[in-house]
Amino acid sequence: PHAPHVATGGDPWPGGVAVYASDSDAGYALDQVLTVRSVIGRTLTPLATSRCGVWDRGPALRVEIIGGALSSAGDAQTLNGANLMAIGDGSVANWELFQFAEAELVAPDTYDLRMRLRGQAGTDAVLPGIWPTGSRVVLMDGAPRQISVSADLRDLARHYRIGPATRGYDDPSYLHLVAAFPAIGLRPYAPAHLRAQRTGGDIAVGWVRRTRVGGDSWSGIEVPLGETQEAYLVRVVKDGAIRREATVGQPAWTYSAAMQLADGVAAPFDIQVAQLSDAFGAGAFTRITIDD
Repeated sequence: PHAPHVATGGDPWPGGVAVYASDSDAGYALDQVLTVRSVIGRTLTPLATSRCGVWDRGPALRVEIIGGALSSAGDAQTLNGANLMAIGDGSVANWELFQFAEAELVAPDTYDLRMRLRGQAGTDAVLPGIWPTGSRVVLMDGAPRQISVSADLRDLARHYRIGPATRGYDDPSYLHLVAAFPAIGLRPYAPAHLRAQRTGGDIAVGWVRRTRVGGDSWSGIEVPLGETQEAYLVRVVKDGAIRREATVGQPAWTYSAAMQLADGVAAPFDIQVAQLSDAFGAGAFTRITIDD
């Protein structure tokens, strides 16, 4: 899950797109040839943030695509993973995954997408206030392919040349890209249901763990851990400054009155929690504001 995806398209489609990789701008090796073009496009309307885990029934998201087509799916199909789309700004890590149940063709290559499920696969952590008009979209239907990047190369810049497979990688038609990938697929999901309760001067904090792996079954008592050990990073943040950090091995922590006095912290302040991974480090944070 750590390897990034590459999506290629074009009109006309060259029949195949080659991806070459190297640790410098020389000595490239062929990574793969993509023979199926991806459905790629841009948004023509903004997409505001929305709650995750429920249907987003807000205004239609209008998208214009290059090649291919979009189609509607039933509610059950969508809940089972159909119509998964990425929306982002084109950078390496800033992408949200969402699904849509309704796709209405409103003009050539232009669709209105409704009935959405937002922040899928842990990307609820990167939902902005709004995805502006002109954001990029990619249909994640199997056409985008993962490139060969070992976990050891995480965060190391590498050179890529991407272009028509019928031409050499030094052809002017090739895109030269230098990028480092943070292995977002290994990032632990943000904990859920973060809550806090005052008992005397102490603040008892608890949360519910989520998982990246095998978490869809309703038959188990708890979702699989998905990591080598259960551990969390807890932060106390006041006016943007971290006043205290603690690592705990269970989904609970107490911020005692003595700790608050030592830290010089008084409400309002935030408590943030992230699950820790031996492979990734701190995952996405969830937060709660203590204002009393």
